[in-house]
Amino acid sequence: QLQLVESGGGLVQPGGSLRLSCAAPGFSLDSYAIGWFRQAPGKEREWVACIGSSDPITNYVDSVKGRFTISRDNAKNTVYLQMNSLKPEDTAVYYCAAELNYYCTTAERMDYWGKGTLVTVSS
Repeated sequence: QLQLVESGGGLVQPGGSLRLSCAAPGFSLDSYAIGWFRQAPGKEREWVACIGSSDPITNYVDSVKGRFTISRDNAKNTVYLQMNSLKPEDTAVYYCAAELNYYCTTAERMDYWGKGTLVTVSS
């Protein structure tokens, strides 16, 4: 069973940076498109970014374009989300999810989910 483990969350001041990691110990993510999602308190889950499998096309929700970068290191079975210029509205639990596909489709079609890591942006 593929398990996804997120890490890298924490408390950061507005304007700061964090790098989230999504690891799959012992499993290859080569054939999986990986998405990052987030859920803020009292709000619905929101898709943030996706990176394709064999051809790592990336895409982002408009609110994070130019600030967040998704990347993958298949040798390490890890996907990253570099978050710069963080804003208080980025505060949420961030989840990574994997879909056995060339690219992410919908949250409902994701095959595996991590348990999430909390990001808090506050002064």
